[in-house]
Amino acid sequence: MRKKICFTLMAIFISASGCSQSNNSHESEQMHHGDQQQGVAHNEMHEHMSKENHAATQMVWKFAEKPLKSNEQAHLTIQIQDQKGNPVQDFEIQHEKQMHLIIVSSDLSYFDHLHPKYKGNGLFTTAVTFPSGGEYQLYADYVPKGGDPTVKNDDVVVQGEKAKAVPLQPDEHLTKVAEGKEITLSFDKLVAGQEATLTFRLKDEKSGKPIHLQPYLGAMGHVVIIRKGSYDYLHAHPIDEQAEGSEASFMVQFPKDGIYQVWAQFQHEGKVITVPFTVSVSS
Repeated sequence: MRKKICFTLMAIFISASGCSQSNNSHESEQMHHGDQQQGVAHNEMHEHMSKENHAATQMVWKFAEKPLKSNEQAHLTIQIQDQKGNPVQDFEIQHEKQMHLIIVSSDLSYFDHLHPKYKGNGLFTTAVTFPSGGEYQLYADYVPKGGDPTVKNDDVVVQGEKAKAVPLQPDEHLTKVAEGKEITLSFDKLVAGQEATLTFRLKDEKSGKPIHLQPYLGAMGHVVIIRKGSYDYLHAHPIDEQAEGSEASFMVQFPKDGIYQVWAQFQHEGKVITVPFTVSVSS
């Protein structure tokens, strides 16, 4: 049983468990409910939903394509509704969008950040293309108007040739190159349950000169963090969202020890830079 937790500390953290609508596989049904209620086991969803009213909203995921296949565009609809099954009508704008959709492969080697379009009456839609076969985790991040920040998640299985598994090991070197930029991550010791500051510094790979970051989705950067082998999800924004220059700092609190994949996103000269880091958090 995975417990669900949500708190705000310059970030949103969710430990969630997805579940399918029926006992059939994800491939055969492709319709799923994500849940954020306290203490819901994977196979207890429907009974718990009918008895409890802890969560502000429910979600139904539905892919038009059955089964999902790699390298083929799939059309996803996401229906947000209240506990009585009525559509939720209004949503807050959070960082310029009404919904952020994060998609990662089960080994956390693949990452995508999408923004489904709101069609009204609680319905969001987006097109998704999975690069290879295998299992993926989806996280929908939104705020019902007047409600709390919410994250719902689920798993899908995609048919097709699987990518070679990438073992997730903590990085020995915390400098990466992406899109012609050199990005360095620094932090003090990472301990579960304690606040930590992650600082990213960016410079041009060729000249070595610091670059001037541009706002991306209303902030100087975004960080998504997921713990290996779990649904522990953290979405953090900079401590100073309006800061200018070549670096951005994020205050986070890792809920448990373990290995985490960190994806940082920045913008320079109109192009989004996404760079992953793998870190270890001690107990």
